[in-house]
Amino acid sequence: MTAIEPDDQEEKPLDPAMESVRRKMVRLQIVSGAIMFVSLMAVFGAVVYKTMREPKETAPTAAASGVPADAPLAATVSLPLGFKVQSTSFSAGQILFYGETVEGKGKALIFDLRTGRTVADLTVTGN
Repeated sequence: MTAIEPDDQEEKPLDPAMESVRRKMVRLQIVSGAIMFVSLMAVFGAVVYKTMREPKETAPTAAASGVPADAPLAATVSLPLGFKVQSTSFSAGQILFYGETVEGKGKALIFDLRTGRTVADLTVTGN
């Protein structure tokens, strides 16, 4: 059998340059571990904070357009008799109907969804 000499089993001391590199690596590993631990605790803290807060009573709210979030809006717009709609536009909870009257005049009607009524009746004339 082969005999293992005890001198081969003992660690030999590292040269000073390698010992310096080893110390730096150990220091880097400790700093990285500490940063990871702090980050993990921050995430756990945020999760615990989020779950321990009392939920607010949330009632259905109106969106920016004025349409309720829980149900569709039902409204009726009364346009003048014989009004021909040429185009429509929607912005900030208001609908613009642009068209022509029976007399052939240009007209713009603005209907507000929040109030449920026509807020502007504009006659458009050309030069």
